[in-house]
Amino acid sequence: MEANYVPVYVMLPLDVISTDKQLQKPDELREMLKSLKSADVDGVMLDVWWGIVENEGPQMYDWSAYRALFQMIKEEGLALQAIMSFHQCGGNVGDIIYIPIPKWVREIGESNPDIFYTNFRGTRNEECLSLGVDNQPLFFGRTAIEMYHDYMKSFRENMADFLAAGLIKDIEVGLGPAGEMRYPSYPETQGWAFPGIGEFQCYDKYLQEDFKEAADEAGHPEWKMPGEDAGEYNDRPESTKFFKTNGTYLTEEGKFFLTWYSSKLIVHADQILDKANLVFLGCKVKLAAKVAGIHWWYFHPSHAAELTSGYYNPTDRDGYRPIARMLSRHYAILNFTCVEMRNSEQPEEAKSGPEELVQQVLSAGWREGILVACENALVRYDKYAYNQILKNTRPNGINKCGPPKLRLFGMTYLRLSDELLKEDNFSLFKIFVKKMHADLNYLPNSDKYFAPIEPMARSKAEIPIEELLEATKPEEPYPFDSETDMPVDAGGSSLFGTIFSVFGKIKSVFIK
Repeated sequence: MEANYVPVYVMLPLDVISTDKQLQKPDELREMLKSLKSADVDGVMLDVWWGIVENEGPQMYDWSAYRALFQMIKEEGLALQAIMSFHQCGGNVGDIIYIPIPKWVREIGESNPDIFYTNFRGTRNEECLSLGVDNQPLFFGRTAIEMYHDYMKSFRENMADFLAAGLIKDIEVGLGPAGEMRYPSYPETQGWAFPGIGEFQCYDKYLQEDFKEAADEAGHPEWKMPGEDAGEYNDRPESTKFFKTNGTYLTEEGKFFLTWYSSKLIVHADQILDKANLVFLGCKVKLAAKVAGIHWWYFHPSHAAELTSGYYNPTDRDGYRPIARMLSRHYAILNFTCVEMRNSEQPEEAKSGPEELVQQVLSAGWREGILVACENALVRYDKYAYNQILKNTRPNGINKCGPPKLRLFGMTYLRLSDELLKEDNFSLFKIFVKKMHADLNYLPNSDKYFAPIEPMARSKAEIPIEELLEATKPEEPYPFDSETDMPVDAGGSSLFGTIFSVFGKIKSVFIK
């Protein structure tokens, strides 16, 4: 049964470390960590903000506040997932504070705004650096990838004792806005609202030059990037020439652009993860990368919102398995979002398919032989969300005789707050944690129950992009059960569970 135990982590508040490098409300935070521990939560996840640590100048790192926080987490007996957050906090769903990328980097952007992602109309996005500058020595002689490498190297050197003690279980490497491996195609700060299709973000001069070179090499110098025909942030697919049924995305020129656009994202992630692997070589940690759950317009043939985000995943192509194959060379975990969502909760007009999307992406990871983890995308405290997560965690249920056929490596819950710790919410959350643990007691040693975390080995040889793209042939996803066999409201497992189940049935009558 222990092989069915899936650890649960909880994201810490975004502002647990202030922009002036202070640990916020330490006494209150410690009490909150104690509450998590009392619920048998396995650990916490934490953004380690580039804009806080290296804000004063190039390679001027200050880790003191994070060291204090890591020590507190260790003292409370919790494990840690650390995010190398090379992006801005602010401008995405759920962001309640503002932590920009380092000041000195933004100052470079004042004289060279092309270091930032740019849409067709020339609007810049300062959430993170464009992947177009990954290998451009624009930052006092360093490239963007060299900056990310140096930051992670300093993290390893300054957190060596916590790494050696086994506190840090995985390092999630930020690869774009919100830490996700995607383009910032749907920024609320620029007026995007759900379920808009978003916009391509490849019009800085570096990416434009790269595309022109690629088109020339392909023998089509006349090919251009999409323009006004791709619409604006809040358009629908059918209102555009590019994304509409039988639109430009199906032409030879459209397919060339989309292949280039999505491949640049994969190469971007591959290069940064290769540097991360070098930095943490020999440490008993796993690398991880987060892929965003762009579930709206999933049932439109173009999958328009995925295309603008960099996931080339129309009806006749698998846009996620090449990502999983790239991650396999780094032994990295694929961390996916929106696992709490059900189709029935989405507006019909959005043609949204979170359930099918989750099934597709998790299947892509498992087919490529990598570990897969998940997060909820929105704050939820209800049994419907918890049961959906549990279903996706073990899609074919418990196996009492060993590892289940399919299972997630771990789950990270969004997010620690006073609201979560309110009596009713926390009572149900504790039941959820117990069910994630397959009704077992807390297991402190993760090496004993599923996939032991070994000292990090060197990444395998680089996989040519052509070989990665061979994985785009669509296959049927693995079958998922319609419901979890470990629901939080199972047969009166607790008085609260019974009451909540009855309330849910009453609520469902009114919903119908």
